[in-house]
Amino acid sequence: MMDWTDRHCRMFHRQMSKEAFLYTEMLTAGAIIRGDRDKLLSYSEAEHPVALQLGGAEPERLAEAARIGEAYGFDEINLNVGCPSSRVQNAKFGACLMQEPELVQDGVAAMISAVKVPVTVKCRIGVDDQDEEASLCRFVDVVKRSGCRTFIVHARKAWLNGLSPKENRDIPPLNYERVHGLKKLYPDLEIVINGGVLSLQQASHHLKFVDGVMIGRAAYQSPYLLAAVDSLIFGSKCSELSRWEIIKNFLPYIELQLAGGARLHQITRHMLGLFQGQPGARYWRRHLSVEGSKPYADLETIKVALKKVKDFQVPRSVAAFSD
Repeated sequence: MMDWTDRHCRMFHRQMSKEAFLYTEMLTAGAIIRGDRDKLLSYSEAEHPVALQLGGAEPERLAEAARIGEAYGFDEINLNVGCPSSRVQNAKFGACLMQEPELVQDGVAAMISAVKVPVTVKCRIGVDDQDEEASLCRFVDVVKRSGCRTFIVHARKAWLNGLSPKENRDIPPLNYERVHGLKKLYPDLEIVINGGVLSLQQASHHLKFVDGVMIGRAAYQSPYLLAAVDSLIFGSKCSELSRWEIIKNFLPYIELQLAGGARLHQITRHMLGLFQGQPGARYWRRHLSVEGSKPYADLETIKVALKKVKDFQVPRSVAAFSD
């Protein structure tokens, strides 16, 4: 989810669920150590619980980046060894590290020694021609010696040769049973499943077999599915917010960010899917994409889009939104 789940995206998603654990986009250890830390790591307190997702292979750098992340208040440090992008491969980390579990063990052990918050690992079920069952079990067997107790497993192989990152999200077949079986083999570990989960109904099914479910692109492209997470998954008695209430609650944050120098499109690009499947969705996306990208776009841009979408909706459904 690089370039997707930035602080504005996470804060938008937090409007819909107070319980879901949010993750940053993957940030390299080197960027955090040498780069503009406030720009990379600043976030709103309302985002908690939130995890910092790291990429890297050198134990010393991973440990230093983890310490920095903990100092910024992140609730978890996650090492991503599942990303198949060419940029990541060229730097010798991401999914290619599944071929070097001992190096991952060293990196995770260094991170665990450096911080008090939980350190977790996100991986695939294998890469290239690896035998899925044997290689995944060996990977977990080795890495858990570091003290890591949580593995977030994307239920697809990563093909480092022959497939683009986009193709790696769709072409390798999903093998949910392999991840379900991993929990049976390691009942003492926390196993979280990831990959191709499109609905909370599917998530509920997986929770019969594993400890958690990570939803990425479906939550980004159709974010309103998160509105039912707290009640359906966490058993909260709070009522589900309407799309109009979500926007109304989010406007003060947007106004504050604009006052601090942010551009509207940096925020609204994450909101394009809010009306997915609803009357007016196409207009909403087009208006925010075109008008929201203009230099002086402001809250009025969103309000104009809402008023137009209102024409496609039953009037009483927008009663919760008012100036």
